[in-house]
Amino acid sequence: MARIKKRPLSLLAVLATLLGGVGLVLLGQGSAQAHGVTMMPGSRTYLCYLDARTSTGALDPTNPACEAALAESGASSLYNWFAVLDSQAGGRGPGYVPDGTLCSAGDRSPYDFRGYNAARGDWPRTHLTSGATVRIKHSNWAAHPGDFRVYITKPGYAPTEPLGWGDLELVQTVTNPPQSGSVGSDTGHYYWDLTLPSGRSGDAMMFIQWVRSDSQENFFSCSDIVFDGGNGEVTGIRGANGTPSPTPTPPRRRPTRTPAAWPSTR
Repeated sequence: MARIKKRPLSLLAVLATLLGGVGLVLLGQGSAQAHGVTMMPGSRTYLCYLDARTSTGALDPTNPACEAALAESGASSLYNWFAVLDSQAGGRGPGYVPDGTLCSAGDRSPYDFRGYNAARGDWPRTHLTSGATVRIKHSNWAAHPGDFRVYITKPGYAPTEPLGWGDLELVQTVTNPPQSGSVGSDTGHYYWDLTLPSGRSGDAMMFIQWVRSDSQENFFSCSDIVFDGGNGEVTGIRGANGTPSPTPTPPRRRPTRTPAAWPSTR
């Protein structure tokens, strides 16, 4: 019987095999990378992240509410500012997410965001004009189809009282809005226009629930606003009211984190 010689694998074949395995791993991880919170008007985690970041990458907040939240919830709450989520929410809100925990996704996020539920009047705020039309921007750290439910607190809201569903009024629902910028960066976002309620003044909260249509995962954003004739100005963070701005750093396509920092699919 003739002896069959085994031909050695070429370098290209070895590389193709290795890359194929890596590709399968990446495909398996893709569903776990969906994140996003409101960037305009900025959510508590987003504005506290802007306030706390420094040129060295360390966190050093100047805002007292952000400082307290960081002390309670830890650094992962700001390094993962875009991950205020409940992977099993499935569009549920009142009766499912307890009052007083709306800003932390009902305390069901893979990270501890409980410090951002604090009822206090010194959170960073975005200044807006009642009745004006504003451009909403919502982080698209990962892009997915779904609805954005936009709520604004009713007249009489006090930021020093815990936020509950009874304080909120649904003012808009947007499905699959357009996107701008790079997905998975600090600047990429969905965007759409919203006409703010007229006849309002004083403090308010904009609460947005992003309901994905391709999974049960939902994202929750609490944005402190004030109706005072403003045009989107932000106060209470580094760089505002005379506080120094950090040295700019280039946008990142993916953050540098240990694998344990990413939410796991559940």
